[in-house]
Amino acid sequence: MARLHGIGRAGRLAGAKAPGLLILLLALGMATLAAQVRPRHGNLFDPQNLGLLEGPDRDAWQQPGRVMDALGISDGSTVADLGAGGGWFTVRIARRVGPNGLVYAEDVQRQMIESIDRRVRREGFRNVRTVLGTYTDPKLPPDVCDAVLIVDAYHEVEDRVALLGNVRQALAPNGRLGIVEFRRDGGGPGPDIRERVDPAVVIAEAQRAGLRFVAQETFLPYQYLLIFGR
Repeated sequence: MARLHGIGRAGRLAGAKAPGLLILLLALGMATLAAQVRPRHGNLFDPQNLGLLEGPDRDAWQQPGRVMDALGISDGSTVADLGAGGGWFTVRIARRVGPNGLVYAEDVQRQMIESIDRRVRREGFRNVRTVLGTYTDPKLPPDVCDAVLIVDAYHEVEDRVALLGNVRQALAPNGRLGIVEFRRDGGGPGPDIRERVDPAVVIAEAQRAGLRFVAQETFLPYQYLLIFGR
Protein backbone atom coordinates (compact mmCIF):
# COMPACT_ATOMS: atom_id res chain seq x y z
CA MET A 1 0.00 0.00 0.00
CA ALA A 2 2.96 2.37 0.54
CA ARG A 3 3.49 2.58 -3.19
CA LEU A 4 -0.16 3.49 -3.72
CA HIS A 5 0.11 6.25 -1.12
CA GLY A 6 3.14 7.55 -3.02
CA ILE A 7 1.19 8.23 -6.21
CA GLY A 8 1.19 11.94 -5.33
CA ARG A 9 -1.09 14.83 -6.19
CA ALA A 10 -1.45 13.85 -9.86
CA GLY A 11 -2.53 10.40 -8.83
CA ARG A 12 -5.07 11.76 -6.35
CA LEU A 13 -6.51 14.04 -9.00
CA ALA A 14 -6.73 11.14 -11.42
CA GLY A 15 -8.36 9.10 -8.68
CA ALA A 16 -10.92 11.85 -8.13
CA LYS A 17 -11.78 11.87 -11.83
CA ALA A 18 -11.68 8.10 -12.15
CA PRO A 19 -12.66 6.46 -8.84
CA GLY A 20 -11.94 3.02 -10.29
CA LEU A 21 -8.23 3.75 -10.73
CA LEU A 22 -7.14 2.43 -7.36
CA ILE A 23 -9.27 -0.66 -7.82
CA LEU A 24 -7.65 -1.23 -11.20
CA LEU A 25 -4.15 -0.80 -9.74
CA LEU A 26 -4.93 -3.21 -6.92
CA ALA A 27 -6.31 -5.73 -9.38
CA LEU A 28 -3.18 -5.46 -11.51
CA GLY A 29 -1.02 -5.92 -8.44
CA MET A 30 -2.94 -9.02 -7.39
CA ALA A 31 -2.69 -10.44 -10.90
CA THR A 32 1.08 -9.92 -10.87
CA LEU A 33 1.36 -11.63 -7.49
CA ALA A 34 -0.77 -14.54 -8.69
CA ALA A 35 1.45 -14.96 -11.73
CA GLN A 36 4.50 -15.07 -9.49
CA VAL A 37 3.13 -17.79 -7.20
CA ARG A 38 1.30 -19.86 -9.81
CA PRO A 39 3.03 -23.20 -10.50
CA ARG A 40 5.10 -22.94 -13.67
CA HIS A 41 5.00 -26.61 -14.49
CA GLY A 42 1.85 -26.83 -16.54
CA ASN A 43 3.10 -29.84 -18.52
CA LEU A 44 3.03 -32.24 -15.57
CA PHE A 45 0.97 -35.37 -16.13
CA ASP A 46 -2.55 -34.93 -14.79
CA PRO A 47 -3.24 -37.40 -11.94
CA GLN A 48 -6.79 -37.74 -13.23
CA ASN A 49 -5.38 -39.48 -16.31
CA LEU A 50 -3.42 -42.20 -14.50
CA GLY A 51 -5.56 -44.84 -16.15
CA LEU A 52 -3.88 -44.00 -19.46
CA LEU A 53 -0.60 -45.35 -18.05
CA GLU A 54 -2.09 -48.74 -17.23
CA GLY A 55 -2.87 -49.96 -20.75
CA PRO A 56 -2.87 -53.75 -21.18
CA ASP A 57 -0.27 -53.50 -23.95
CA ARG A 58 2.22 -51.38 -22.03
CA ASP A 59 4.27 -54.34 -20.82
CA ALA A 60 4.79 -55.34 -24.46
CA TRP A 61 6.21 -52.01 -25.65
CA GLN A 62 7.72 -50.70 -22.39
CA GLN A 63 9.65 -53.95 -21.78
CA PRO A 64 10.36 -53.26 -18.10
CA GLY A 65 12.36 -56.46 -17.66
CA ARG A 66 14.85 -55.53 -20.38
CA VAL A 67 15.10 -51.96 -19.08
CA MET A 68 15.94 -53.26 -15.60
CA ASP A 69 18.43 -55.75 -17.07
CA ALA A 70 20.21 -52.92 -18.89
CA LEU A 71 20.61 -51.06 -15.59
CA GLY A 72 21.77 -54.11 -13.65
CA ILE A 73 18.75 -54.10 -11.32
CA SER A 74 18.62 -57.38 -9.42
CA ASP A 75 17.66 -58.94 -6.11
CA GLY A 76 18.71 -56.69 -3.23
CA SER A 77 19.22 -53.55 -5.35
CA THR A 78 18.30 -50.08 -4.12
CA VAL A 79 16.47 -48.26 -6.90
CA ALA A 80 14.73 -44.90 -7.27
CA ASP A 81 11.79 -44.47 -9.64
CA LEU A 82 11.61 -40.73 -10.37
CA GLY A 83 8.39 -39.25 -11.63
CA ALA A 84 6.79 -42.52 -10.61
CA GLY A 85 3.22 -41.40 -11.35
CA GLY A 86 0.82 -44.12 -10.25
CA GLY A 87 3.59 -46.64 -9.63
CA TRP A 88 3.37 -48.76 -12.79
CA PHE A 89 7.14 -49.19 -12.97
CA THR A 90 7.57 -48.99 -9.19
CA VAL A 91 5.81 -52.27 -8.46
CA ARG A 92 7.72 -54.06 -11.21
CA ILE A 93 11.00 -52.85 -9.75
CA ALA A 94 9.81 -53.90 -6.28
CA ARG A 95 9.20 -57.44 -7.54
CA ARG A 96 12.66 -57.53 -9.14
CA VAL A 97 14.63 -56.32 -6.09
CA GLY A 98 12.66 -58.49 -3.66
CA PRO A 99 12.39 -58.15 0.12
CA ASN A 100 16.12 -57.50 0.46
CA GLY A 101 15.95 -54.54 -1.91
CA LEU A 102 14.42 -51.10 -1.64
CA VAL A 103 12.53 -48.86 -4.04
CA TYR A 104 12.17 -45.10 -3.62
CA ALA A 105 9.04 -44.05 -5.52
CA GLU A 106 9.41 -40.29 -6.05
CA ASP A 107 7.05 -37.74 -7.54
CA VAL A 108 6.47 -34.00 -7.18
CA GLN A 109 2.69 -34.31 -7.10
CA ARG A 110 1.12 -35.35 -3.81
CA GLN A 111 -1.79 -37.02 -5.62
CA MET A 112 0.69 -39.36 -7.31
CA ILE A 113 2.34 -40.22 -3.99
CA GLU A 114 -1.05 -40.99 -2.47
CA SER A 115 -1.89 -43.20 -5.44
CA ILE A 116 1.36 -45.15 -5.07
CA ASP A 117 0.82 -45.54 -1.32
CA ARG A 118 -2.59 -47.07 -1.98
CA ARG A 119 -1.18 -49.32 -4.66
CA VAL A 120 1.69 -50.75 -2.66
CA ARG A 121 -0.60 -51.37 0.31
CA ARG A 122 -3.13 -53.09 -1.93
CA GLU A 123 -0.50 -55.25 -3.61
CA GLY A 124 1.35 -56.00 -0.37
CA PHE A 125 4.77 -54.48 -1.09
CA ARG A 126 6.87 -53.67 1.98
CA ASN A 127 10.01 -52.63 0.12
CA VAL A 128 8.69 -49.34 -1.33
CA ARG A 129 9.15 -45.91 0.23
CA THR A 130 7.35 -42.97 -1.32
CA VAL A 131 9.11 -39.61 -1.51
CA LEU A 132 7.54 -36.23 -2.29
CA GLY A 133 10.31 -34.44 -4.13
CA THR A 134 10.61 -30.99 -5.63
CA TYR A 135 11.06 -29.88 -9.23
CA THR A 136 14.86 -29.82 -8.84
CA ASP A 137 15.50 -32.21 -5.93
CA PRO A 138 14.12 -35.76 -5.63
CA LYS A 139 15.00 -35.77 -1.92
CA LEU A 140 16.94 -39.02 -2.08
CA PRO A 141 19.65 -39.97 0.41
CA PRO A 142 23.20 -39.60 -0.95
CA ASP A 143 25.33 -42.39 -2.40
CA VAL A 144 22.75 -45.18 -1.99
CA CYS A 145 21.07 -45.90 -5.33
CA ASP A 146 22.33 -48.77 -7.45
CA ALA A 147 20.01 -47.44 -10.14
CA VAL A 148 17.78 -44.43 -10.74
CA LEU A 149 15.12 -44.64 -13.41
CA ILE A 150 13.27 -41.75 -15.08
CA VAL A 151 10.65 -43.18 -17.40
CA ASP A 152 8.58 -40.92 -19.67
CA ALA A 153 8.96 -37.99 -17.26
CA TYR A 154 12.17 -36.22 -18.30
CA HIS A 155 10.36 -33.99 -20.80
CA GLU A 156 8.22 -32.62 -17.94
CA VAL A 157 11.23 -31.23 -16.06
CA GLU A 158 12.16 -27.56 -16.50
CA ASP A 159 15.53 -27.23 -14.73
CA ARG A 160 16.85 -30.60 -15.83
CA VAL A 161 20.51 -29.92 -15.10
CA ALA A 162 19.71 -29.06 -11.49
CA LEU A 163 17.62 -32.20 -11.11
CA LEU A 164 20.29 -34.41 -12.64
CA GLY A 165 22.92 -32.88 -10.39
CA ASN A 166 20.93 -34.03 -7.37
CA VAL A 167 20.33 -37.43 -8.94
CA ARG A 168 24.10 -37.79 -9.34
CA GLN A 169 24.52 -37.25 -5.61
CA ALA A 170 22.05 -40.07 -4.90
CA LEU A 171 23.88 -42.64 -7.04
CA ALA A 172 26.17 -45.18 -5.44
CA PRO A 173 29.75 -45.07 -6.79
CA ASN A 174 28.90 -47.68 -9.44
CA GLY A 175 25.25 -46.70 -9.74
CA ARG A 176 23.47 -46.13 -13.04
CA LEU A 177 20.89 -43.61 -14.17
CA GLY A 178 18.50 -44.69 -16.89
CA ILE A 179 16.39 -42.16 -18.80
CA VAL A 180 13.61 -43.51 -21.01
CA GLU A 181 11.89 -41.07 -23.35
CA PHE A 182 9.80 -41.28 -26.51
CA ARG A 183 11.61 -40.78 -29.79
CA ARG A 184 10.87 -37.77 -31.94
CA ASP A 185 9.84 -39.76 -35.01
CA GLY A 186 6.24 -39.58 -33.80
CA GLY A 187 5.61 -43.30 -33.62
CA GLY A 188 3.64 -45.09 -30.91
CA PRO A 189 2.02 -43.64 -27.79
CA GLY A 190 3.50 -40.87 -25.69
CA PRO A 191 3.36 -37.07 -25.51
CA ASP A 192 2.96 -34.62 -28.35
CA ILE A 193 5.96 -34.57 -30.69
CA ARG A 194 6.70 -30.98 -29.63
CA GLU A 195 7.25 -32.11 -26.03
CA ARG A 196 9.70 -34.89 -26.86
CA VAL A 197 13.40 -34.46 -26.18
CA ASP A 198 16.16 -35.44 -28.57
CA PRO A 199 18.64 -37.87 -26.96
CA ALA A 200 21.55 -35.58 -27.84
CA VAL A 201 19.95 -32.87 -25.69
CA VAL A 202 19.58 -35.29 -22.77
CA ILE A 203 23.21 -36.39 -23.05
CA ALA A 204 24.45 -32.79 -23.12
CA GLU A 205 22.36 -31.85 -20.07
CA ALA A 206 23.49 -34.92 -18.14
CA GLN A 207 27.13 -34.13 -18.85
CA ARG A 208 26.61 -30.57 -17.65
CA ALA A 209 25.30 -32.09 -14.41
CA GLY A 210 28.51 -34.08 -13.98
CA LEU A 211 27.21 -37.42 -15.23
CA ARG A 212 29.10 -39.73 -17.58
CA PHE A 213 27.37 -41.09 -20.68
CA VAL A 214 27.60 -44.89 -20.76
CA ALA A 215 25.31 -46.22 -23.49
CA GLN A 216 22.21 -45.76 -25.60
CA GLU A 217 19.94 -48.80 -25.92
CA THR A 218 17.66 -49.14 -28.93
CA PHE A 219 15.60 -52.26 -28.17
CA LEU A 220 12.44 -50.32 -27.26
CA PRO A 221 10.04 -49.91 -30.20
CA TYR A 222 8.97 -46.31 -29.51
CA GLN A 223 11.54 -45.00 -27.04
CA TYR A 224 15.24 -44.70 -26.36
CA LEU A 225 17.06 -45.65 -23.17
CA LEU A 226 20.09 -43.59 -22.15
CA ILE A 227 22.36 -44.87 -19.40
CA PHE A 228 24.68 -42.66 -17.32
CA GLY A 229 27.10 -43.15 -14.45
CA ARG A 230 28.83 -40.88 -11.97
